[in-house]
Amino acid sequence: MLKDITLGQYFTGNSLLHKLDPRTKLIAAFVFVIAVFCARGILGLSLLALAALMLVLCSQISFKVVLKGLKPIVMVLIFTMILNVFLTKSPAEEPIFKFHFLTVYEDGLWRAFYMALRVLILIIGSSVLISYTTSPIMLTDAIETLFGPLKKIKVPVHEFAMMMSIALRFIPTLVEETDKIMNAQKARGADFSNGSILKRAKALVSILIPLFVSSFKRAEDLAMAMECRCYHGGEGRTRLVKLQFHLRDIIFTIAFALLIAAIFILNRIPFGYML
Repeated sequence: MLKDITLGQYFTGNSLLHKLDPRTKLIAAFVFVIAVFCARGILGLSLLALAALMLVLCSQISFKVVLKGLKPIVMVLIFTMILNVFLTKSPAEEPIFKFHFLTVYEDGLWRAFYMALRVLILIIGSSVLISYTTSPIMLTDAIETLFGPLKKIKVPVHEFAMMMSIALRFIPTLVEETDKIMNAQKARGADFSNGSILKRAKALVSILIPLFVSSFKRAEDLAMAMECRCYHGGEGRTRLVKLQFHLRDIIFTIAFALLIAAIFILNRIPFGYML
């Protein structure tokens, strides 16, 4: 399961999304998130699902990799859907299923379906736009440039952008480190899959302690390496690659602006269940 976590991983490539300016992808991701939460009907969510599919095709990343990244959230998604189904009450309609204190309404089924679809579209779209096709260095430069005006009010934009990129960069590293620690503990007789929940929770302590020690040691090594290279933050810092907008960035931005406009238009069309 740990190997299925692809959050923060960057896949090198030469696709259209890889060539886009990282600032364009950040803006597009922000617009995409707004569109996902603004969609109120099946038509809007279907359009967003099609847009997410097009993003995966444009990135030239295998569908297996994208689906693999969804595995860690499957159980959480199923649990949340079950809560929506059984806890949604609709006094205005008759229940379609009732067993003792468990009651299922059509409203609950629709809400569970929409919630799951929204989460899947959101994760796929944002992951493809940000982490899968944008390197941590380019992501840092994009965040620093977009939030550059905040420097005038003494906001440490560069430090914030650097922390964000380092956090994303080390997610795969920590996942790999956790997997190694688990294998080492299993070789010593540790059991993480059998027994009661309390027993398995106690067994996780043997993972968390060495993981924290390793994380602090890695952070200390990183800080030492940055100091040895005379890193002093963003002041006077130059860039090897300067960010520049191209025609493809303008076209891509216009396409996402049209997407959110289409979502607002489709929200006015009564079709099926509307949230």
